[in-house]
Amino acid sequence: MTDQVESMLRGLVMASEIAGAATLVWRDGEVVQASAVGWGDREASVPLTRDSLFRIASLTKPITSVAALMLMEEGRFELDDPITVFAPEFASQHVLRRLDGPLKDTIPADRPISFRDLMTHRAGITYGALHPGPLAEAYSAALGGDIDSHVEPDAWIAGLAALPLIDQPGASFHYGHSTDLLGLLIARMEGAPLGDVLERRIFRPLGMKDTGFLVPEAKRDRRAGMYGFDAEGGLVRLSIAPGGATVAERPADMTYVSGGAGLWSTLDDYLAFARLFIGDGAVDGVRLLKPETLTLMRTNHLTSEQRAEATTLNMPTFAPGNGFGLGVAVVTNPHTAAATHGKGGVGTVGWPGAYGGWWQADPTDGSVMILLQHNMVELEGMMKGHGLAGFAAIQQFHALASAL
Repeated sequence: MTDQVESMLRGLVMASEIAGAATLVWRDGEVVQASAVGWGDREASVPLTRDSLFRIASLTKPITSVAALMLMEEGRFELDDPITVFAPEFASQHVLRRLDGPLKDTIPADRPISFRDLMTHRAGITYGALHPGPLAEAYSAALGGDIDSHVEPDAWIAGLAALPLIDQPGASFHYGHSTDLLGLLIARMEGAPLGDVLERRIFRPLGMKDTGFLVPEAKRDRRAGMYGFDAEGGLVRLSIAPGGATVAERPADMTYVSGGAGLWSTLDDYLAFARLFIGDGAVDGVRLLKPETLTLMRTNHLTSEQRAEATTLNMPTFAPGNGFGLGVAVVTNPHTAAATHGKGGVGTVGWPGAYGGWWQADPTDGSVMILLQHNMVELEGMMKGHGLAGFAAIQQFHALASAL
């Protein structure tokens, strides 16, 4: 199967449809497939390796969510507590009457945002880039770059709180900055930067030695280059991520970190994290969550209507067999689930990242699958069909890994 995966990826690399990808499959207590195909730096002929570092984008979200649930287990908050306990800036929220209407045309929120709302993306918070126009401009002005932002954490929270919600708290699934806010609330609870909290509570206990918001200078030669597409769909090296989400080189003194999209990681580091979901909250004797908390995390929390009505870029977010738990997509029906959000037994979890990363963990057969790549597509380019091979690679890898 390794040969089949490598052959599939090599074909995409040779056709210049992706720069490269790294894959890993864990089953029956061991790694049964691992490969790294293509380029870490195509221009310098530096190949990808198993320990290449990738921007994992939204694969960050499950990690931040686990950290929050660890605090919940300690009694720091309840899921249905209002976030105003730690973020009084959100005491007077207003909701847009119309998504395409004036930003001042609002009504008061029915109730405060809760922690459950943040973890299920039902807070009425979005990503500005998903709504071109005044809302996008307001998000950018208040929050800066989605990953590397010059805005200090407290000012970022205040800036988000000053923006109108796009829906009533709890009403509907809207993908966005909810997990970024959750991460900054974790930092407030702990009185320490989110990166330090994750290092102490998750990375160090699980042996995730290469995961963090900043890549140390000594490890920078292991970073996979960022690749996207030009106006004609040709593969090109990028200096910053699409949409201005990052800066060319993150300064060491930048204080804002994105708990929703900002981490760098490797195949083996992310495997250590993903194994929590097939180990009832523990990995090799290291317990981060109670089994009942993990069960809560991988149980669908959306109503049938919320799943059916959820859209991203005017496309359905969920297949009929997928729902959303606490920070992760979950499989509710193996027959109608989609591989992009996890396709396995009931309770399988996963989530894709904007830069091409993908993973799933299936507790019914004890398997983990991971694919990491830098397939960075601008929204305008995606509408033209650019970069779609990166999504096809996920589908094909899942099919091959499932047949193992």
